[in-house]
Amino acid sequence: MELEAIFWGCFVGGALYAIISALLGDLIGHALGGILDFLSLDGHPWLNPTTLVGGLTAFGGSGLLLVHYTALSLAIVFLLAVCCGVVVGGGGYFLYVKPMSESENSVAFSEKDLSGRIAEVITAIPSAGYGEVLVKVGAGHTNQIAASFDGEEIPGGSRVVVVEVKDKTLYVSKLDPY
Repeated sequence: MELEAIFWGCFVGGALYAIISALLGDLIGHALGGILDFLSLDGHPWLNPTTLVGGLTAFGGSGLLLVHYTALSLAIVFLLAVCCGVVVGGGGYFLYVKPMSESENSVAFSEKDLSGRIAEVITAIPSAGYGEVLVKVGAGHTNQIAASFDGEEIPGGSRVVVVEVKDKTLYVSKLDPY
C-alpha cells in the first residue's frame, strides 16, 4: 500500500526528529552556527517545528492504526489521519508553544518605569550635584545616577522616592518616615 508507506514515513520521520532534536539539538545548532537560519519561520508562530512535526507524527501514527485496525476505506482513513494531525499539532501550539512564547521573562526595564519607586541612597547626593541610588527592579536591583529633586543634601543610607526621570538621571526626594 502506497498510503501506508506515507504513514510510516511521517511516523518514523517525526519520531526520529523528536529523538535527535532532544538528544543532539543544541550540539547540532552550535555546530552549524546559524547556517540554516534562513529556514526560520519567525513570521508564522503556528509553523513552529514542534507543532508541525507533532502533527505529522500524529498523522502517520493514527493513519497506521486506522489502516490496520479498522475496515474503513483509504479515503476515510486519510481524512481521519489528517484530522488527528491537525488536532495534535493545534493542541501542541495552543497548549505548549503559545503559552511558552508568552511567558518569556526579561530583565530589561525603562528608566521611565522607575518614577515613583522607592530607592536607597548608596552614594550621598549633594544639594547641587549627583550621587547614586539603588532601585529594586523585578527580581534584581539597579544602580542609577541620582540628583536631589528638592535641592537638599541627602546622606547615604537614606530612603528616597524617585520623583522624575530626566536625561538619564533620577531626581529623588527624601522619603519621610511615618
